[in-house]
Amino acid sequence: MNVINTKRLILREWEDKDLEPFARLNQDQKILEFLPSALTFEESTGWINRIKEHFKEYGFGLWAATLITGDHGLHRAGTRFIGYIGLNIPAFEAHFTPCVEIGWRLASEYWGYGYATEGAQAVLKYAFDELRLREVVSFTVPANTRSIRVMEKLGMKRDTSGDFRHPKLPLDHPLSWHVLYRVKHEKS
Repeated sequence: MNVINTKRLILREWEDKDLEPFARLNQDQKILEFLPSALTFEESTGWINRIKEHFKEYGFGLWAATLITGDHGLHRAGTRFIGYIGLNIPAFEAHFTPCVEIGWRLASEYWGYGYATEGAQAVLKYAFDELRLREVVSFTVPANTRSIRVMEKLGMKRDTSGDFRHPKLPLDHPLSWHVLYRVKHEKS
């Protein structure tokens, strides 16, 4: 599996030590504002297992995002797990699938520092340069302005004709309506 490095982040394979902070992240009330429900520890474990299977099947996925910490001089820097950033093939059918989605979920204490944008820019470059994808999509609920801002910083454009009700949520669920963003490879 490829590791993606940025100035402040390492996007890498998932490790056993990531489970506990990932499970905490999936209980964070700020994150849950735009998700249907919290994940239990067992559900978080299952999520990581599905991510690992996705990597095995497709060669890419949602990388564990780690922040480079510590002294950057003579001593080796450490890392701290902060969430995930990566690519996913959605496991549902919609008018725009099959597709490759770019997504991120970071612990709320790491919001506002540009980590999602920095990591997603590197992932998008990988998607176009290494995987040779022609297009990448992203979607979220309209109220998730932070994620929408990241999408726009990535050069993604809203496809208003592509907005949709998420097929894994009941039609009357308050989070069922999603906006769709797209970006095409410049050379496509």
